[in-house]
Amino acid sequence: MKNIRYLFLSIILLPGTILAQVDEQRHGNRFEQLGPMLRSPNVYRTASGAPGHQYWQQKADYEIEVELNDDNQSIRGKEKVTYYNQSPDPLDYLWLQLDQNQRDSDSETPKISSNSIQPKMSLGQLQDIIWHDMDLGLKIYSVLDDQGNEIPSTVNHTMMRLDLARPLMPGESFTFHIEWSFNIHDRMSFIGGRPGYEYFEGDGNYLYTMSEWFPRMAVYSDFEGWQNKQFVGRGEFALVFGDYEVAITVPADHMVGATGVLQNPEEVLSSKEMERWNQAKSSYDEPVVIRTQGEAEKLEKGKSTAKKTWVYHADNVRDFAWTSSRKFIWDAMAVKLGGKDVMAMSYYAKEANPLWEQYSTRVVAHTLKSYSSRTFDYPYPVAISVEATNGMEYPMICFNYGRPDSDGTYTAAIKYGMISVIIHEVGHNFFPMIVNSDERQWTWMDEGLNTFMQFLAEQEWERNYPSRRGPAHKIAPYMSSEKHLLEPIMTNSENIIQFGPNAYAKPATALNILRETVMGRELFDHAFKTYAQRWMFKHPTPDDLFRTLEDASAVDLDWFWRGWFYGTDPVDMAIQDVKWYKIDSKKPVEVKADQREAYEREESYISKTRNATAIPETFVEKDPKAADFYNSYDRFTVGPEDEKAYNDFINGLSSNERGMLESGLNFYEISFENIGGLVMPIILEFQYEDGSSEVERIPAQIWRLDEYEVSKVFAKEKVVTQIILDPYRETADIDEGNNYWPRQFQPSRFEMFKQQLPARGTSTGPNPMKKKR
Repeated sequence: MKNIRYLFLSIILLPGTILAQVDEQRHGNRFEQLGPMLRSPNVYRTASGAPGHQYWQQKADYEIEVELNDDNQSIRGKEKVTYYNQSPDPLDYLWLQLDQNQRDSDSETPKISSNSIQPKMSLGQLQDIIWHDMDLGLKIYSVLDDQGNEIPSTVNHTMMRLDLARPLMPGESFTFHIEWSFNIHDRMSFIGGRPGYEYFEGDGNYLYTMSEWFPRMAVYSDFEGWQNKQFVGRGEFALVFGDYEVAITVPADHMVGATGVLQNPEEVLSSKEMERWNQAKSSYDEPVVIRTQGEAEKLEKGKSTAKKTWVYHADNVRDFAWTSSRKFIWDAMAVKLGGKDVMAMSYYAKEANPLWEQYSTRVVAHTLKSYSSRTFDYPYPVAISVEATNGMEYPMICFNYGRPDSDGTYTAAIKYGMISVIIHEVGHNFFPMIVNSDERQWTWMDEGLNTFMQFLAEQEWERNYPSRRGPAHKIAPYMSSEKHLLEPIMTNSENIIQFGPNAYAKPATALNILRETVMGRELFDHAFKTYAQRWMFKHPTPDDLFRTLEDASAVDLDWFWRGWFYGTDPVDMAIQDVKWYKIDSKKPVEVKADQREAYEREESYISKTRNATAIPETFVEKDPKAADFYNSYDRFTVGPEDEKAYNDFINGLSSNERGMLESGLNFYEISFENIGGLVMPIILEFQYEDGSSEVERIPAQIWRLDEYEVSKVFAKEKVVTQIILDPYRETADIDEGNNYWPRQFQPSRFEMFKQQLPARGTSTGPNPMKKKR
């Protein structure tokens, strides 16, 4: 009885014994609380991640008049800005963003970009070197207060400071006027960028996408003061909410789409377009084409010398963008959200058909529904997708790519690329147009969160949708990069080497892992919706996100934020060893059989094997008289004394002990190694000899006392034939070869050559549609 108890207890206590001997240095800080790494809670932002009872933010209202010159591709405008100081601080000066100056002759963008001369140089590469010769950037003509007095101002590249005659006190507002102009650049050229024009040589027309086009108020916040970090191209925008009234004067045959609601449709639309527009307002199943391709093609052939002014109004938005062209086809449909109708619509040139007419507005509608279900009902009255061979977002309007070949056929890559970019850019209405994070400081807070939401919407669009980002295993190549090519997610936009994987894919993957593996869908979805609703129309920081997800779920995630957002370690967990134990049943037959097997294994050696044939006959075999009792004695045969000892042993056990003894359980002691450094849950699939399988999930906290090696014992009724670590590829493990017991070896494949990547938005690769036609 003592022997069986001791043997059984030794199995149970073994992990504790190992942990007691862990070297103290193997217990690092991966499971320590973030603590000092986060901002201290205060009356503006609470420890729970919610806005505090004294939370405040500034407001800026705009009245703008702008005219587009289609002859020389420029705009001139004037704006009236009313800035409301809702902070507790007196302000001696105001800061504005002049983002167009990023293309100015004195721009810092080309200065801080490294380059070199290569044996072969393209025109774009050479132009990039001589960027300073271009006449771009804002021209400020006047800055006046409401009484017409000049306001002293200082322009520092993409920022402008207005020095006030007296401090703007808390609760006060200040109104000022600016007149300005700039030359619009060709965004299809080497400069690229978000705004600009595209020239269509075939019909001699332009398509304008106007963004970052007017002086805009910078953010003054409780956590940073003025956000006046220079705009050099990558880190996008931090902006103030406000109301807009914008009058846009363009050639009379142009169609204009913009942030907000058109205030004078009867003045700028034809009677036929008005009729179709009203029809679209009650069309919930499919888009209504308001300006057809045939009508747009007629307008392309003649350029009107007359002008029309389109007036748009938008409430509580952080920015304003617009588009204009005589080439536009326009379609729209209604989407019912939260008891109200939202107009989903698209503007596109004929070059984008048939793709856009079939998909764009439907994708807009789908995106609004998908995102709303996980955050809040989309609060704005419209959502617009514009085909503009790029991808960029603004409140209620975004610019996207995706053109078929000239014969109307297209590749699957272009189709899904177009759908994905529309989902992504429309989705930006939620992050950061409403949940208004600081993109210039933390790109991942909008791009990463939005890419995660994009993945969910893609999967709801079509089963087996080919999503590029979101699934855990797809981030593994980036996380296995050389250390000098990696930065933590919590890195400023301008300092990231691999921008897309770092700011888009890795945070999106992290959120997907939280949802699927760490927290579970129910807890995560509730916590994420809580964050979105807490911070809609406000300015959240990473601290607010981290704290809210924990606060609303009761899941301690500090270890996760440390590893995924503050570190660069990859996930690489391995099954180091597996030991198989069974309880000694004490049955004589089994005991003797085990002894026989052990003896034969011990006495199996090469000489004995060869002597079986090399020695035809031994001495005893020749002379039987040399044999005695022991030559025929089998010590592994069960005798009466063995049976008696067993019966005595059994009779001395309690019923529980006898049940455990007779259970036949198999104990598997598995040793795991954390090679990569990033701690994650241990997920195991056990495959049994009867063909069945089961999955066990061990929380990441198993690594808390030893972050490099742990062991765990699993009791199984069935005999295990295969153990797989991370069977569903949900932890982003960079080396799956060491995730098997017994080991499995897969051949690695290599490419003979790599093809160059195609230009964004162009149709390349196999085109089965073209072949079919």
